[in-house]
Amino acid sequence: MNDVIHIGHAYQKILADCVSRFERERRGKENVFFVTGTDEHGQKVFHVAKEKGVDTKTFIDEISKKDQEQQDSLQISYDRFIRTTDEDHKKVASEFFKKVYDVGYIYKGTYKGLYCEGCEAYKTEKDLIDGKCPLHQNSEIQVVEDENYFFKFSAFKDFLKELFEKNIDFVLPNQRYKEMYAFIDTIEDIPVTRRKEKLPWGIECPVDENHVIWVWFDALVNYLTFGLQVDSWDSDTEIVHFLGKDNARMHALLWPCMLKSAGYEVPDHVYINAFLSLNGKKISKSLGNVVAPKDLVEKYGVDPVRYYFLRYGPIVEDSDFSEDNFKIVYNADLANGLGNTVARLAKLAEKSGFSFAFDTDNNNVLSTELAQFFDVFRVDLALQHIWSKLSDLDKKINEEEPWGIKDSEKLKEVLQSEIEDLILIAKLCKPFMSETSEKILKIFKEEKITATGGLFPRI
Repeated sequence: MNDVIHIGHAYQKILADCVSRFERERRGKENVFFVTGTDEHGQKVFHVAKEKGVDTKTFIDEISKKDQEQQDSLQISYDRFIRTTDEDHKKVASEFFKKVYDVGYIYKGTYKGLYCEGCEAYKTEKDLIDGKCPLHQNSEIQVVEDENYFFKFSAFKDFLKELFEKNIDFVLPNQRYKEMYAFIDTIEDIPVTRRKEKLPWGIECPVDENHVIWVWFDALVNYLTFGLQVDSWDSDTEIVHFLGKDNARMHALLWPCMLKSAGYEVPDHVYINAFLSLNGKKISKSLGNVVAPKDLVEKYGVDPVRYYFLRYGPIVEDSDFSEDNFKIVYNADLANGLGNTVARLAKLAEKSGFSFAFDTDNNNVLSTELAQFFDVFRVDLALQHIWSKLSDLDKKINEEEPWGIKDSEKLKEVLQSEIEDLILIAKLCKPFMSETSEKILKIFKEEKITATGGLFPRI
């Protein structure tokens, strides 16, 4: 919350949104709940607000509002945009802490060690490269010694090993699973409060008014806050988290142990995406090397931006974004690809003068065609599958040459078949590009089809 989200942060929101849209089609809207939002406490945001000479709450109110605007520009279809300063969250986080304390998994002690303000996390020497956090090379590692309350993280090593070994898809993709499993033996007890006199910005510790809850022990609970709100944090619910690899240990290791200690269900899947760079360099707010999602959407449209990141984003491996490459993809895949195919068939149908009747309802085609990809959250492979169908359709059109068919009955049969293939493609695009999907289906829903302008003007 030290600044507004950029495209690197936005990727996980687009990914989670795409999966949510698919699952609403598969399971029904009433059975899918999607939460995102802003984590607003911690040392870093407090110091940035102080440097700017702004009241912390005033500062984060503005950042949260802008973050929400960025997500809205990408049509992120969340059921709740939660803020960790929301009163119901503060209540749940406080009750959660007290519950863990009461069962004996939180104790008072003294911490002496290293802290990275950028990560808002405690570090060991092994975590550092040349004495610096590899994720925040421009920040100094802090050496701290302070009275804290500790979470008995180390007591859950056997629990974590069993969780991982019995659930090979608990963490995805597999390489992240292996990385997280390898960390289990290194786990140590971790401080979960900060003294108010050093950091007044946080949720007050329910067992000691002189402390505030450490930001991660508060922020992770936001999922539970929402899950309890919609009465869906239980064994009947498949709980899935999407996040970047810089937050992997907190979500894949600490969070399950927190939930276990408090007696709650553990997530079913934690999907960890890789990093996105910009023009070959690390995206850095401090260096000004950022691109805002809203700026891209205003320039190129929401569906092209969503398509690009869902197909070519850092789903497994790190990837790089540049506007030059974006334009190449836009013209090849959308303007000269999907958009051109739609324009060709709409023009041929209009010129034929025939009346057509197409089924433009969903009819569960998403589940039958794409479930194998969404079950492992590989939206990139799902789009590859859809575009292979588009390639097959283009080949079919070129081979059948409907523009040269003189037999009207044969021509109608050919056009009917080709447009049906296109309608299937349009239906499959719905979780990725909902506006484009609707536009294509609307064109071919009419009995008399009218050619329309290009869906994606070349750039």
